[in-house]
Amino acid sequence: MKIQQDHVIESVFKALQYISYYHSPDFIQAMAKAYKTETHDSAKNAIAQILINSKMAALGQRPMCQDTGIINVFVEVGMDVSWDAELSLDEMINEGVRRAFTYSENPLRASIIKDPLFSRENTKDNTPAVIHSKVVKGDKVKFIVAAKGCGSENKAKFAILNPSSSVTDWVLKTIPTMGAGWCPPGIVGIGVGGTAEKAMLMAKESLMDPIDIADVAQKNNPTNIEKLRLELMEKINNLGIGAQGLGGLTTVLDVKIKDYPSHAASQAVAMIPNCAATRHLHFSLDGSGEAQMPVVDMDIYPNLEMDYSKYKKVDLNTLTRKQMHDWNIGDTLLLTGTIITGRDAAHVRLKQMLDNGEGLPKGVNFDNKFVYYVGPVDPVGNEVIGPAGPTTATRMDKYTDMMFENTNILGMIGKAERGEQTVKSIKKHQASYLIAVGGAAYLIAQSIKKSKILAFEDLGMEAIYEFEVENMPVTVAVDNEGNNIHSIFHDIQVKYN
Repeated sequence: MKIQQDHVIESVFKALQYISYYHSPDFIQAMAKAYKTETHDSAKNAIAQILINSKMAALGQRPMCQDTGIINVFVEVGMDVSWDAELSLDEMINEGVRRAFTYSENPLRASIIKDPLFSRENTKDNTPAVIHSKVVKGDKVKFIVAAKGCGSENKAKFAILNPSSSVTDWVLKTIPTMGAGWCPPGIVGIGVGGTAEKAMLMAKESLMDPIDIADVAQKNNPTNIEKLRLELMEKINNLGIGAQGLGGLTTVLDVKIKDYPSHAASQAVAMIPNCAATRHLHFSLDGSGEAQMPVVDMDIYPNLEMDYSKYKKVDLNTLTRKQMHDWNIGDTLLLTGTIITGRDAAHVRLKQMLDNGEGLPKGVNFDNKFVYYVGPVDPVGNEVIGPAGPTTATRMDKYTDMMFENTNILGMIGKAERGEQTVKSIKKHQASYLIAVGGAAYLIAQSIKKSKILAFEDLGMEAIYEFEVENMPVTVAVDNEGNNIHSIFHDIQVKYN
C-alpha cells in the first residue's frame, strides 16, 4: 500500500493540535503521585496548578502552555514503503505544522524566527520543524511528533568528559545550573557516547519514551543503565529543587538514558530536560488512512480545585511600596488590577528608544505597575486573551536596571530565578519579583479580564499589552529586602563546586 501525502499532512496537523491541549496519561499519573506525596506547601500548590491547568486545557481544547513549542519530528521510513505524493517528506510534515499553527479554532503561538543571526523575522506559521528521519526495515512510516518549549530547550547541557569521569557527578553538578526556567517537575533525558551531535540527539530521543521509572524500581534484575536511572532520580530529587524551583520532594518525574559506542578517548554527555508541558505523540501510517488520535480518559485527572484560602488578596491599583514590605518570600498572592506586559523583543526596543532619547512609547505607562514577562497565544471566540503563562525572567535580567532607572515599576512577574545583581537591584529599589507557575498558562488566562495592545503590535506575541487581571495567582520569589526563594540554586552549586 502507498502512503498518501494528505494522510501525512493531516496526521501531523491533528497530532500537533492534540498535544497542545492533552498531556499523556503517564505524565498526569506521575504528577498526581508527586502531588500526593509533596509536603512543601509552595511546591504542592505549583503542582496543583499544573494539574488543574492540564484538565482545563483538555476540556477547553486550548494550549496548556503559551509556548506551543518548536516542533521536533522523528520519522522511521520502512524500506518497503511507496509514496503517492508530490511533496517531499519534510515538505509534507511542514505543511502539517503550518495547518496546525494557523487553525482558526485553536491557533497556536508562532514562535519560530528565520534569519536568526540578523533580522530574526517570525515565520508566522511556526515552520520549519526540526526533522530527524531514518530508513528502517518494514512497510510502515512511524512518527513521533513533539512540541518542545524553549524554557526547557534553553537548559540543554553538553560536555565531553574524560573516560574516567563520573557521569553521575557531572549531572548532579549541572542540574542546579539549569535553574527553574525549565519548569520542573519534568523529565531529564541523557545521552552518553557517540559524538557530540549523537549524544544530543539521544538525549532528545530519550524524552519521547514513556514515564516508567516506577516499573523499573520494581524489577528484580535491572540493567546497569536502569540502576543509573534510579540512582540519578533519587539524587536529583534529594537536591531539594522541587516544583518550579520552590523546594520540595519532586524535581524530576523520570530520568531517561540512551547510550552509543564511542571513541576510547572520549565520553560525550548531553542532558536535555522536558518541562511540565511535556508534549509528544507516537503514530504510524501504513497506507490505510490517517492516524487515529488516542481517546482521552478524563478520569485520570485528580479531582483538584484552586485553594485560595491561603492567598493574600492584593489590589494592584492602590498598592504601595510600603504595603509590599509586608510580603515575605513564599507568600501566595491573588493580584487584581492593571499589569503591563513586556518580554525580550519589547525590552530590546525600549532600550533603543531610551538610548535614542525618544522616551517610552506613547500610551505606555509603567508607573506603579508590575511588568509581566509573557508572550500570549492569540484569543479565539469570546476569549480576552489566549493562554498566557510566564516566560523565563532570567533573560530580562540585563534590562532590570534600565526599567528601574527609567520607570517607576513596582516589580516584575515571570518564572524561574533572577541573577545575583538583579536581586540586589530589586532590593535597592524596594521592588519585588513575583512568579507565576510555568505550565499553568490556560489557568492564568482565566484571570485576565481585559486585554489591549499598547505598543509594538508588529512584534506579535512580544508586543506590549495592558492586562486587567482579577485574582491572578502568584508567589513572592524576591521580596523588597532582597530575600530570594531561589537561593537554593546557589547553595547547591557551592556544595558541588
